[in-house]
Amino acid sequence: MVVALPPDDVLVAGLRAGDEDVFARLLDGWSSSMLRLARTFVSTNASAEEVVQDTWLAVFQGVSRFEGRSSLKTWVYRILVHTARKRGAREQRTVPWTSLTAEDEPAVDPGRFRGRDDPYPGGWLVFPQTWPNTESEVLAREVRSVVAAALDLLPARQQVVLTLRDIDGQSADEVCSLLEISSANQRVLLHRARAAVRSHLEQYYEATAGGPS
Repeated sequence: MVVALPPDDVLVAGLRAGDEDVFARLLDGWSSSMLRLARTFVSTNASAEEVVQDTWLAVFQGVSRFEGRSSLKTWVYRILVHTARKRGAREQRTVPWTSLTAEDEPAVDPGRFRGRDDPYPGGWLVFPQTWPNTESEVLAREVRSVVAAALDLLPARQQVVLTLRDIDGQSADEVCSLLEISSANQRVLLHRARAAVRSHLEQYYEATAGGPS
């Protein structure tokens, strides 16, 4: 769930003034995705937590120099990535994001699509069925739990891109800038992550309701 925060000028003023309430709200809003992002560069959860702590220290020390050329969040995340990369390099754990290509295994089982000799090659053999709505609070909680579990199972880079795009609401350009990846790699990672989460939801609905209805 995305935490609603005041405008950047209010947040920056609060950080510069040492406002504990502003800091607490930022921690609540950003800590989970910051930890996920840091964890892709370092070898342990403890290291990721230290990266986040070091990032906040750098933010406090440098917020007086923040010029607003980007959003506050993008600025903070850039500090995080820089800090995490340095620590990851020391741990020799980092795999360059730019090494990722689109020639990995398919995001969706090819067997679900029509073959080249079919009159409609590349189309679905059977269209994915419409899922039930989640107006029920109980069902909504269950679905959120399934999505959270699916997110935790994603490869680290897919998890981070999906979190930044679909949970944090960052734009494709912002994610490419933060992670120093091409737009093509960003699209591939996001597509694979969304496909994996959808697959988990399909399995959930099939198991709990005898298939989507």
